[in-house]
Amino acid sequence: MPDFNRQVIEEFRANGGRVGGMFEGASLLLLTTTGARSGRAHTNPAVYVRDGARLLVFASNAGGPKHPAWFHNLSADPYVTVELGTPEGTVERFGATAVVTEGEERDRLYAEQAERDPGFAAYQAATDRLIPVVALHRVDLGDPARHRAIADHLVKVHAELRAELTALREGLGSAASEAAGPADAADVAGRAGSAEATGPAGSAATAATVVRGTPTLGGQLARHCLTFCGALHAHHHNEDSAFDLLEREFPELSDSLDRMREEHKVVARTVEELEALLTSGAAPATLRAEVDRLATRLEEHFAYEEAQLVPALTRSRPEPRT
Repeated sequence: MPDFNRQVIEEFRANGGRVGGMFEGASLLLLTTTGARSGRAHTNPAVYVRDGARLLVFASNAGGPKHPAWFHNLSADPYVTVELGTPEGTVERFGATAVVTEGEERDRLYAEQAERDPGFAAYQAATDRLIPVVALHRVDLGDPARHRAIADHLVKVHAELRAELTALREGLGSAASEAAGPADAADVAGRAGSAEATGPAGSAATAATVVRGTPTLGGQLARHCLTFCGALHAHHHNEDSAFDLLEREFPELSDSLDRMREEHKVVARTVEELEALLTSGAAPATLRAEVDRLATRLEEHFAYEEAQLVPALTRSRPEPRT
């Protein structure tokens, strides 16, 4: 993250959404997207305008020739996190769905913004690309149907992650056996533990580095490892965004959600250690041991999440009396 963006983000969060410098007085929000290639969370400040119940942001990139990275990210995964200053001087954080406007609607919205702020007219004049206008729709977690959809999605993603991790562990076990040779293969297999978890989205550039630095692992398996890591980062980023909303809707889950947040941090550190081993060219047997350790933590974490969240999200709630 550029130092300028980091400074703006820190100032925004420390001052209830208000910042100085070039953004002083501007309507600013923080937009967190999931990296289209890396699966990691990326936060950027963006000027916004309210349009009814939705918020509009503009992928101007200061009139540059290419769309900003955050636009490519939300085009791949439209679920985003928004941070917004409140009149009370705090920062509200909520999940939203990004919708790229098109045609006449886009043209009208951008023309209105250019009239409000002539800088946006200058941005469009400076580039051949059509600057996108993105509408951010707040996710409503008050709908029981939405609750059930979240529970179903959680179980589905956990199942996909478990299947991916099982395949990854099997691949690492085979690679370790081949690297060890016939005499040591049985010993490697015997040391391999048991557990399960994970799925989609790694960095092609990093994968190339790993492939070059890990001659014993093989390109496809190295990419599989990175895909797994990226998917896990993305899944936990999306969950963290939803936890704040769930806590307001289900205050009785507050302690459980705090535990899940802490477990996310522990898992993230384990994933970082695995990624460091990948880039260092560690042997498959070493990687397999680290993946086994991660698998044990993940299975405990997934089981706890499902035991706490699924019943709360799927149980019938009494209608309020009138």
